[in-house]
Amino acid sequence: MIRMVARRLAASGLSILILVTLVFFMAHLTPGGPAYSILGLKANATSVAQLNARLGLNQPLLQQYGLWWWHLAHGQLGYSYLLNRPVGALLWRYELNTLLLYALAISLSTFLSILLGLAQGVYFGRWPARFIGAFQLGFYALPPFFVAAMLVLWTCVRRRWLPASGMVNLRLAHPGLASYAAHLVLPVITVTLFTTAPLSRYFGEAVHEELARDYVRTARAKGVGFTAILFTHVLRNALRPLVTMLGLSFPYIFTGGVIVESVFNYPGLGWLMWRSALAQDYPILIAIVLVIGLLTVLGNLLADVVNGLLDPRASYE
Repeated sequence: MIRMVARRLAASGLSILILVTLVFFMAHLTPGGPAYSILGLKANATSVAQLNARLGLNQPLLQQYGLWWWHLAHGQLGYSYLLNRPVGALLWRYELNTLLLYALAISLSTFLSILLGLAQGVYFGRWPARFIGAFQLGFYALPPFFVAAMLVLWTCVRRRWLPASGMVNLRLAHPGLASYAAHLVLPVITVTLFTTAPLSRYFGEAVHEELARDYVRTARAKGVGFTAILFTHVLRNALRPLVTMLGLSFPYIFTGGVIVESVFNYPGLGWLMWRSALAQDYPILIAIVLVIGLLTVLGNLLADVVNGLLDPRASYE
């Protein structure tokens, strides 16, 4: 297990290096620049050149790249060009909001995926499984921004049940827990829906395959109840593919989360990444890509470790 973790970390470190390098050069080679976001599109060439010199953007690109890694080695992620604040402090503030959103959504999505997957595997080929399959196909095909927009239309515009954007009611001097919870409902539901659709389908197929294996028929022949077989043996064996899918789906979840956070104006990493990309705020954009890469590596590594605990043979693969 330790050697497997070490190999994964080494391979993942190389992947993150390549990812950050590509994003760094692609961001800096994009036409325009942060100077126009700060000074405006009508800024003259002299003002833009002076601001670029002050920000260090007039230096050779390879020198900027080396300087970025030098700062990272000293625990610094630079300063935001647009917000003029340390990137590390900004990321910490917005990352906590994103972790709260995704922790709630992924927990709910995992619970629903297990329930729907068990039902789909047990009733495979019959109308309950077909009904669940229609739900999965529908929400898998729908883009997250469309689901978010429909939820806002139905629950905020027409019914006024929930707030449509933000994280808290800014009109309240001291917003309580209820205000935070109300603003979290729609983003959590949206992320949960487009995450549950593929995970539950994959888990349902795994349950169906496990129910067709010899050990299930042997247990039934020995008189073991179907419920005991389902929750004692089949569930444990079918969880491995689900755990693997959860680890691999971190980039997909975050990509959809960028859109969801933008639609609901939720102040998380996805919202900050969107704003930084529009403003070409390179330090924030590259730092968020680094964080996403690290979270993806940790997610995949955690999936491998959990799979190794569920099945000790997996640690030797």
